[in-house]
Amino acid sequence: MRYAPEPEYRHGRATRTGVLLVNLGTPDAPTAPAVRRYLAQFLSDPRVVEIPAALWKPILHGIILRVRPAKSAAKYASIWTPEGSPLALWTRRQAEELQRLADAAGEALTVRHAMRYGQPSIATGLDALKAEGCERILVVPMYPQYSGTTTASVMDDVHRWQLVQRTLPEIRWVRQHHDEPAYIDALAARVRDHWAREGRGDHLLLSFHGVPERTLHLGDPYHCHCYKTQRLLAERLGLTADQISLSFQSRFGKAKWLEPYTEPTLQALAKKGVKHLQVFCPGFAADCLETLEEIAIEGSHVFLQAGGQRFEHIPCLNDHPAWIAALQAIVRRHSAGWPLQPAELPRPAEREAQRLQALALGAKQ
Repeated sequence: MRYAPEPEYRHGRATRTGVLLVNLGTPDAPTAPAVRRYLAQFLSDPRVVEIPAALWKPILHGIILRVRPAKSAAKYASIWTPEGSPLALWTRRQAEELQRLADAAGEALTVRHAMRYGQPSIATGLDALKAEGCERILVVPMYPQYSGTTTASVMDDVHRWQLVQRTLPEIRWVRQHHDEPAYIDALAARVRDHWAREGRGDHLLLSFHGVPERTLHLGDPYHCHCYKTQRLLAERLGLTADQISLSFQSRFGKAKWLEPYTEPTLQALAKKGVKHLQVFCPGFAADCLETLEEIAIEGSHVFLQAGGQRFEHIPCLNDHPAWIAALQAIVRRHSAGWPLQPAELPRPAEREAQRLQALALGAKQ
């Protein structure tokens, strides 16, 4: 086996703990070629599409990658920002803000971000952390609700990176945080902030990304995690069963996916008499195509066409202070037992002064 080149070992350098925030991914640009590259990687993942490769690849390369990229590129163009992809922007800011909190606390943490599909890759992020002296790395998939299609795929890629490393860092990972108190607090804070600005709607719909229904029957806990997040958030916000509901969006293909589907739910709520609807997507840590285009643009059109009067998409957690604090709490809990010594070790003269001070204190006792 051929191993990747190792960074030069530096004797006496204090070891650090690395944190890698991993989100799904995004095309490099809102163009058909960029979207084609992204979809080719995404839809070739056997965790995402559980169809034998011999059957799936002709469909993917012969039909989907010929037709879908141009349509998807137009949708990406509608939500693209001067700074690039919203998902890339918010994920980068989350890493930067988490690093800022760690620095302020004097913790020897190095925070980086990566994408499962696209750039920066997981391997790139792990290489960077290792080169910076991180001998312990906590991988944080930014999927609150566990699914084999998402979280497990991240860890597959981490393991592939490990296979070509001669010197392995200690690796831990966050399996899920769908019921983490700090995460629920952050969701509630985001919703309350929106209510303070825009008023409280007649109904709050929580829209989660869908997965094929067969994954539930095969043992994937995603469905149950989504419903637990809904229950805990409803309790935190003081909402009754008729004031909040749940649906699943982004259905792809002809197979049956988790229900209820978001689009029919939007229509049903309007026809039921809900005039002011607010939609929140707790399963997305950062705003992206699925929230900004599918919900904020297409979802609004569906609801208003069905008779609703006012539609609002509540922004995702993004860089909300409560979410960054929640990330810090999650990282601290999952890195328990790892030394988080100050980022700068005392110089020899400082260590001697500290030793003398400790001896003096001991003599007084």
